[in-house]
Amino acid sequence: MTASTVEADPAALAAALRLPVWNALADRADTIRRALPRRPEGAEERYEWVLSLAPGQARQAALLDRLDALCAHLAGRPMIGCSPADPLPVAALDEADGFTSPEIAELMAAYRRVVPRAHVI
Repeated sequence: MTASTVEADPAALAAALRLPVWNALADRADTIRRALPRRPEGAEERYEWVLSLAPGQARQAALLDRLDALCAHLAGRPMIGCSPADPLPVAALDEADGFTSPEIAELMAAYRRVVPRAHVI
C-alpha cells in the first residue's frame, strides 16, 4: 500500500498505520525497558524506584510510561490526554517518527496531511 492509494481515506490510512506505529512504539519501549533497572509493579515500590534513578534514567522512565500509554491507546485503551475516538493520536506518530520504514514514514506524512488535529499532551 502506498500513500497515494489511500491518501484520500483517513480511516484507511489509520488502519494501515495502527500496527506499524504500535510496533515502532513497542520496540522503543522494550529497548528502554531493558536498559533500566527492573520496574516494580506496586505504587509504593515504583515511587521508590523512580526516586532511585539517575536523571537520565528518570527521563527514560517517563518516556517509557508515555510509550506504554500510547501503545495501550492504539490497542483500544484510551490514553489520558487523547480523545478516545482518536484512532491514531499525533503523539503516537511523533514518537514513531524515525523508527519506521520509509514506506510507513510516507504513510504517516500522508495521514498528517489529511487529518488535521491539535497536539495532545
